[in-house]
Amino acid sequence: MILALNTSTQQFGMALLEEKGTPEAYVLLPQGKGHFGQLMPTLEFMLKASGFSIQDITCIAIASGPGSFTGLRVGLSLAKGLSHTLHLPLIGISTLEALASEAPLTSLPVAPVLYARKNEVFTALFTWDRDRLLVREEEDICLRWKDLPHVFKGTTLFVGNDFETQAPFIQEELGPKAVLAPPHHWHLDPLSIGVRALKRRQARNHDDPFTLRPTYMRPPDIRPNPFPLLHSRQE
Repeated sequence: MILALNTSTQQFGMALLEEKGTPEAYVLLPQGKGHFGQLMPTLEFMLKASGFSIQDITCIAIASGPGSFTGLRVGLSLAKGLSHTLHLPLIGISTLEALASEAPLTSLPVAPVLYARKNEVFTALFTWDRDRLLVREEEDICLRWKDLPHVFKGTTLFVGNDFETQAPFIQEELGPKAVLAPPHHWHLDPLSIGVRALKRRQARNHDDPFTLRPTYMRPPDIRPNPFPLLHSRQE
């Protein structure tokens, strides 16, 4: 049983998957002040409600960033603690890769976006190949909203983690070159993290819990946010 965790976005979630990929349980919680403190109670609830115990977990998958600075620290600390205590393998999954996998199958390149504070976003570029496998085309980058046209020059499918806030900015900067995934795809499903971890689990391509680090891509920003509109929905 794989336990998949996402704390890289303000809407955190967790899921249980059989090692053949069958989902067994899933919890998604909205953002809120101090809500990461509900991680362990939520895990206990999910296990009890689904009829499993913590001893049924055989592997832990965690969204390793980029994303929320606080969320990444809290989530990876929990994942490492469980890995060490239960002697379980640990797999870190790129947040943007998992988010890109939420997009519908398409011939267009796929760009996932996550808000990065300071009026910037984390993004990358992926494509779906003929075998319906997600292929990374560009590495993760952090850039300003207004710089999107310099990076995405052709028609691109976008998916993010907050449709109401992010979609208008993308459309404003890119116009008809931006194709938006349907709104119900705009959240990071912890099941996607578990699915991304499955092949690595089968190949025993695990991470070292002692050396796995969050992908921050920038130092933490503890100053007041000068863009309250963007901050209203995301960290």
